[in-house]
Amino acid sequence: MDADHADLLGRLEQFYDAVPRDAARAEDHGSCVLFVREGSGWPFYARPRRGADRSPSLADLTAVRARQRQLGLPETLEWVHEINPDLLTVARSAGLAVLEAPLLVLDPTTLADPTTFTDVPVRLLTASTPPTAADVAARRAVAAIGFAAPGTSRGEAGPAQRDTALYGLEVAALDEELTRIADGSRLAALAETPEDGALASGMAMRVDDVAEIAGVATLPSARRRGLAAAVTAALSHALLTEGVEVIFLSAGSDEIARVYLRAGFRRIGTACIAEPPTIPPP
Repeated sequence: MDADHADLLGRLEQFYDAVPRDAARAEDHGSCVLFVREGSGWPFYARPRRGADRSPSLADLTAVRARQRQLGLPETLEWVHEINPDLLTVARSAGLAVLEAPLLVLDPTTLADPTTFTDVPVRLLTASTPPTAADVAARRAVAAIGFAAPGTSRGEAGPAQRDTALYGLEVAALDEELTRIADGSRLAALAETPEDGALASGMAMRVDDVAEIAGVATLPSARRRGLAAAVTAALSHALLTEGVEVIFLSAGSDEIARVYLRAGFRRIGTACIAEPPTIPPP
């Protein structure tokens, strides 16, 4: 690994450690740190502790998972493989299933214009263009329907299912997202038409000059129209305009990663997400 690559991964590691801290308390468990959300909202994860003198051991994983169970939290551990290469074997020896997600960073010189992917307009939700609660609810509802049907294949779920999902959203989570957008630490985007409303959405979390794009999702009925790439490109352009230097994301699969490669991203590593395996129903 050359010095520039190592420096880039180090900046991402600093970002991963910083993002949860304004909404969670950090508990050290050996070489792991567990972020425990204060209040309602999506639960955080455990990660290798930044600055630790060794990679997490099996005992560390056992301890942090016991604490997650005690708190009623998902037993989720996240890390960058290139930073902690030994952890993949340790996690699997603990019986965890590990998703190895392509980790990509934007090359600003190859960033595409959103309009090259689709004729569906993309609207940004930022501190300078304040969103309404309905805007944020639409973003989250699209994400809920999109992630319920992973992948890039078209499906039947569309605007009707999105509108139904609106009724199950947490008010506290909506309020938090509005607050984060207002203070500039988050921005979001909606690809929408007057006839069908929001068809795709995404968001970005920012810490100083580093930002992660996450939650990019398209309603299954609207897939294969370039919407995810357009949303990603629009968010990236906005972040660069605001002075962000490093924009990255992780993709759920190589197939999904191809969407982001078209938008101007390149692969720099692997983001690992470990959790107990799902037992299929009998």
